[in-house]
Amino acid sequence: MTGFNILIIEDEAKIARFVQLELEHEGYAVHVEHDGREGLEEAISGTYDLVILDVMLPSLNGMEVLRRLRKVSEVPVIMLTAKGDVMDRVMGLDSGADDYIVKPFAIEELLARIRRALKRKQPSLEKKGVLKAGELTLDPARHIVTHGDEEIELTRTEFDLLHYLMLNKGIVLTRETILDNVWGYEHTGDTNVVDVYIRYLRSKVDEKYNKKFIFTVRGVGYQLRDDE
Repeated sequence: MTGFNILIIEDEAKIARFVQLELEHEGYAVHVEHDGREGLEEAISGTYDLVILDVMLPSLNGMEVLRRLRKVSEVPVIMLTAKGDVMDRVMGLDSGADDYIVKPFAIEELLARIRRALKRKQPSLEKKGVLKAGELTLDPARHIVTHGDEEIELTRTEFDLLHYLMLNKGIVLTRETILDNVWGYEHTGDTNVVDVYIRYLRSKVDEKYNKKFIFTVRGVGYQLRDDE
């Protein structure tokens, strides 16, 4: 699992189902609505990390859904439409969309855009403050990691990796998901680097204090848990 929840508002059932299956395969939790008005209500009442929004929708078009949603939420929105006209793209972006993709599209491109939008959202998560797992504490604002009263010296990449693991504490993360969110999707395919840095972290966090935080889930990836 990635720990991210995505809402799809798309009236074409086949497209919605295809995208839903692909996203679920990547580890996202997905909810689908086929109506503009109902989609808006779900986007406002639910807790979503990203919305994929079609422009041509029954009862309330996507542009109006976006305008109303932006009055109450800053959730990232990717517009999805069959229209390729420049003015449509401009209107969507001016109305508050974070990105815009035109049908037909390659699913790999949509996935990359989703990862990029979620990564841009990450700084707002960092502002939530100090993260804890047992005696392990990470302070994003001061860029400090401690175990009890002792500070742990980490490189920037080690810190970013631990930060991402702690943000998703208790969630099993695939190597691909970690790679996308810590190193960026342009490095997709080189998952060995994740294993290397997990070993670095374990030597500084787990082994040094004889407390296991980072667990391997065989055949899937890694998970950070409390030591309590």
